[in-house]
Amino acid sequence: MNRTNVTATMNMDLIEDNPYLLLTPGPLSTSKRVKAAMLKDWCTWDDDYNRIVQDIRGRLVQLATKETSLYSSVLMQGSGSFCVESVIGSVIPPHGKLLVMANGAYGQRMAQMARMLNIPLVLLDNGEVAPPDLGQLEQLLLKETDITHVAVVHCETTTGMLNPIKGVGVIAKKYNKTYIVDAMSSFGGIPMDIAELQIDFLISSANKCIQGVPGFGFIIAKIDEMKKCAGWARSHSLDLYDQWDKMENYNGKWRFTSPTHVVRAFYEALKELADEGGIIARHNRYKANQRVLVRGMKMLGFETLLPEPLQSPIITSFLYPESEAFQFQTLYEKLKRRGFVIYPGKITNANTFRIGNIGEVQVEDMIRLVDAIQQETFWT
Repeated sequence: MNRTNVTATMNMDLIEDNPYLLLTPGPLSTSKRVKAAMLKDWCTWDDDYNRIVQDIRGRLVQLATKETSLYSSVLMQGSGSFCVESVIGSVIPPHGKLLVMANGAYGQRMAQMARMLNIPLVLLDNGEVAPPDLGQLEQLLLKETDITHVAVVHCETTTGMLNPIKGVGVIAKKYNKTYIVDAMSSFGGIPMDIAELQIDFLISSANKCIQGVPGFGFIIAKIDEMKKCAGWARSHSLDLYDQWDKMENYNGKWRFTSPTHVVRAFYEALKELADEGGIIARHNRYKANQRVLVRGMKMLGFETLLPEPLQSPIITSFLYPESEAFQFQTLYEKLKRRGFVIYPGKITNANTFRIGNIGEVQVEDMIRLVDAIQQETFWT
């Protein structure tokens, strides 16, 4: 066997010998089936590949709503934040004004994008551990009548909070505002109908609850709203309307080089989701993971940051134990050696760490994790 073949064999061994389970809000652990889909090369001009793109677009709309004739989807290269910026920079007209409801890092990120793009902004900041204030939202819309768009994050993974997107939508539409929802960490893992929720633009990513791998995201948009956006984009590469128009009129063709392997993995992940029983079945698995995790952690003396009514099944924030001996980095390294990767905290006013419940993760994995943490209680 020559050196090239030896190296290839070693690399394949590393792929097969997955060193740890990712307990994060994405990227996340994927199945062998999804990984295997990336072992074939694809041409971006090939009709077979473009048919896959079109099938993906149709499947996404079917997952999002029963009112499939009202919506379309578009795929966009880059991370989820690229897709958020594509929407913020493309769907607000030159004289528009954005209201962002923020209660964590990702709402704040939307606001920062608007500032960088010189879009007039109203920021309703409710802090990091409180849900959006719907009363304040209505007061602002009454007061600042030039607001044209309202944006909110569905699952704010800064804390794991699930925000009231139905209530926000009711108020936004009462005042005839275009409604944007960052459902990055929730779409595919929490049942929703975006027509019923009155969402105009929903944003998510390949490497979240659909359980694909990083490389692109997607926007599911009301067709009538998308058609209004021609010529509004503040970026050439992130022009949402132009990307959508190209895919619509050229059988799934992307404007620029697409992440072909990632797209093929995502297509397999969509089929895997259907085989699991769809979004409801996946949601039930995530909820079971989260319940078992929290029950086990509380038995070990850990407390959750959020009260249960505000908690999503996506990721959970835990407070540091009351011991000066506790060091998150030490726990992180010990758990990594045992085959688990968890997440540091992200909020400013409390010491926390986070554990994700999504991806190719089962209840049995949560039980093993809690057992591993119990065995590593070096701080007691």
